[in-house]
Amino acid sequence: MNSLITKRVIDEANYMLETKNTIREIAKVFNVSKSTVHKDLHERLSSINLELYNKIDSILKYHIDVRHIRGGESTKKKYEKLV
Repeated sequence: MNSLITKRVIDEANYMLETKNTIREIAKVFNVSKSTVHKDLHERLSSINLELYNKIDSILKYHIDVRHIRGGESTKKKYEKLV
């Protein structure tokens, strides 16, 4: 794997550990697509650093668990702006 990609994957993972941001937020910070961040953190990280991958995986699972709540809050804010 390219050394630049490896460095980006590690940087994204460390950033997620520090901030607990979502994949979309990390994609904006690193100026890559959310698909790239997802692939980096789900596929590439496991082959680079398994211990770091396990920590990131628990954060990603938490984001999946609360996404329905965030979606509801977003929809609520959208309709409050219309009124």
